[in-house]
Amino acid sequence: MTLPTGQRAIASFPRFGLPRFAKRFPRKPDTVRFELSSDGRVVGEVGPDRWGALPRTAQLSDFHCVTTWSSLGHRWEGVGFRDFCTAFALTRACEDQLVVFRGSDGYHAALPLVDLLQPDVLLADRLDGAPLPVAHGAPLRLVAPAHYGYKNVKHIERIEFGVHPRRYRPAGPGFIFHPRARVAMEERGVGFPGWLLRRAYRPLIVPTIMRCAEALEPASKLRSGGQ
Repeated sequence: MTLPTGQRAIASFPRFGLPRFAKRFPRKPDTVRFELSSDGRVVGEVGPDRWGALPRTAQLSDFHCVTTWSSLGHRWEGVGFRDFCTAFALTRACEDQLVVFRGSDGYHAALPLVDLLQPDVLLADRLDGAPLPVAHGAPLRLVAPAHYGYKNVKHIERIEFGVHPRRYRPAGPGFIFHPRARVAMEERGVGFPGWLLRRAYRPLIVPTIMRCAEALEPASKLRSGGQ
């Protein structure tokens, strides 16, 4: 298999993310429950009953981290994002506007609706034949394989539709948050070429994995707190 430009395959699938969010966890990792908003107004809540009534799907997808590591061939299960939007009549929103995903760990990211309506984007609650572990986003996370991992928000507690790009602020320094972060285009950040950002990111891989693993230990009693 040919990896995307600048990526290196690793055998494991480590917990990974911005360290300042690493010690925050969902209070109920077994229960899917999140708010929906549109144009700045809360329009509903999706709990276990509504979630369980949605059509399910499964797919094999690779995970590509912006820092240049890739973990390959994972089986994700959940609800296709396009099917989710259809079920809640949310596809009428402008495709150029953003959908913002907010996690219970405080992290958030956004993608244009047009990107999220691709057939391989899903809201996942299972990984590799088991319930989604806390390490990888329980109870629910976004899986958008065409985009770098930092767009794939974990521990989803709110999804906001109809957000104008000018009104959205990323969760960290703007230059490291590309509006689309497409893997095939090597959109690793804003204002710098992908090859240069590779060199800056790679030294961060090992210490970030270690910090995220250490931060997970207090959550080991949660339903799926292992790696």
